[in-house]
Amino acid sequence: QVQLVESGGGLVQAGGSLRLSCAVSGSIFSFDVMGWYRQAPGKQRELVAVIGSRGSINYADSVKGRFTISRDNAKKTVYLQMNSLKPEDTAVYYCYKRDLREYWGQGTQVTVSS
Repeated sequence: QVQLVESGGGLVQAGGSLRLSCAVSGSIFSFDVMGWYRQAPGKQRELVAVIGSRGSINYADSVKGRFTISRDNAKKTVYLQMNSLKPEDTAVYYCYKRDLREYWGQGTQVTVSS
């Protein structure tokens, strides 16, 4: 059974930084796409950033230049370094994995105060 376990969310002031981590267990596939989505209250879930197993990356325009996604295939972990955080980044952040199926983490709350 594939499980995605997120960590690293919390409360931070505007301009601050947080680093999210997502560890994958139970997966046997080496080729996949992993990444982060977020959902703010009253809004649809949206893409933040994704990274392929060979390193291809895609960011939402709203986070380009501020967020950095990376992965450690040996540790089966994907990271999201978030800098220069803004109040509009406040959301529940979900880890995502796609190989033959799609998988989601339970979500971690990120709150940015102004």
